[in-house]
This record gives sequence, C-alpha cells and structure tokens, in this order.
Amino acid sequence: MESIRAYELIKETFLRRTFIWVVHLIWFGIYGLFWLLFLPSNVEAGQFLFIWSGFFLPLALSAGILGDDIASGRICVLATRPFWLGQLYLYRLLGLSAQGAVHILLAGGLVFVLDTLMGKGTPNNLGVWLLSSWLLFNACAALSTSLSVVVGRSYNSLLTFFGVAIVYLLLDVLAGYWLEYGTAEVMRNVIRHAGLPFGLLHGLAKGDYGKYSLAVGKYDAVKSVACVVHCLILTAAYAGAGILVLTRRPFSSERQ
Repeated sequence: MESIRAYELIKETFLRRTFIWVVHLIWFGIYGLFWLLFLPSNVEAGQFLFIWSGFFLPLALSAGILGDDIASGRICVLATRPFWLGQLYLYRLLGLSAQGAVHILLAGGLVFVLDTLMGKGTPNNLGVWLLSSWLLFNACAALSTSLSVVVGRSYNSLLTFFGVAIVYLLLDVLAGYWLEYGTAEVMRNVIRHAGLPFGLLHGLAKGDYGKYSLAVGKYDAVKSVACVVHCLILTAAYAGAGILVLTRRPFSSERQ
C-alpha cells in the first residue's frame, strides 16, 4: 500500500501540469539555440547546463509544488487520513529529482551530439558537469519546495530566484566596503557552505580540486567526495526545514 502511494505521488509530481512538458521542450530548444548561435569554441560544454539545468529548471518545475495543494484545500483532505504529511513532501521532491535526472541526461546527450557535429565546446568532462548540475538541481528544488510550504501558489519560485539574486548581489556590493576587515570573506564562507552550492559544484565540475595531493587523474577523490556529501547534506537540511514546517501546520483543524 505504501509503495503504491509513493509511486502515485511521484508520478503525479512528474506529470502534474501540462506546462511542465512545455518547460522541458523550451529548455532543450534553448540548449540548441545557444550551441548554434552563441557558444564560443573551446569552452566546457557543461557550463551552460550547470546554470540552466541546475538552477533555472528546478525553479520552473517546482512552482507551486506544495502551495497549490495548500491553496486548493487538498492538503486538508490528506491531513485527515492516516498519512504523514512529510511523505507528501518527500515524494514531491523525489518526483522533481527524477524529472531533473531524466532532463539532465537527455540534455547531456543532446550537448554531446551538438558538440560532435559542430565541433564547438569540449565535452571531455561532460559527465562531471551533469552530476554537478543534478546536485545543484536537488538543492535548489529542496529550497524552493520548502518555501512552497509557506508561500502561496507559484510564488515560491520567484522568491527563491530573487532571494538568491539579492543575497549574492549584496555580498558583491558589500565586499568592497568590508574586505579590509575580513567580514566579506566570512560572509562568503557562510554563503558558500550554507547557501546554494554554486561555487562548490562549479569547482567540482571544473576539476579545481585536482591541485591537491590525493589526486586521481584530474580530480582529487577526497575533495570531490566531500563536496558531493556536503551538497547532499545541504539538500537534506533544506528538505528537513520544509518537512518540519509542513507537519506542524494545523491543516486538519483548519478543515474541521
């Protein structure tokens, strides 16, 4: 029974809106146009996917992911049944993660074909870029899904986007004033390790950790594994916060 419920909720998340399929098609069209018109030669092929698949895609897919259930009152029906609302969160997030994995794999195949045909870009490290994109996708999806618990309808995606943009913009602006005091560096480290892991995963994909001693080929195994684990812990922390808020909201009493 539980496995059936999990399957149905994950499938519902995967297929929940018609426009989601339009989003996927638009994203693939953007990849193709970028490779045809704008991609410089001799650049890492996965860098563009890292931002479009890892950050913008989960925002589009997670719009109203739980806010729609709350606004429609469906969450109240679920709360009156022997059903832990944390499961709804987990299955929604798993559905998003599955969508991200399928999309990023297909995008990787498309990029590889475009690079092969056009000779633009260097797909040698494409697999690592795809892994980094998926890890960033999960972290962003977890953050946006948690915001969807408290933000109505589809505004969780907008809040995530503007929140991330404002935080990083303010950090750049204030860095010039606080750099001599070391405060800017402290803020960078806090955001680097507690915020969305743009810098960590970008370094992983580029192989920046290969300069350390325990290197396996271009990549440092210990640093790379630590980076992946850190991103998974960060995703779990974002998800845990959302589950905590969701399960403490009095939906059953509201329905009564």
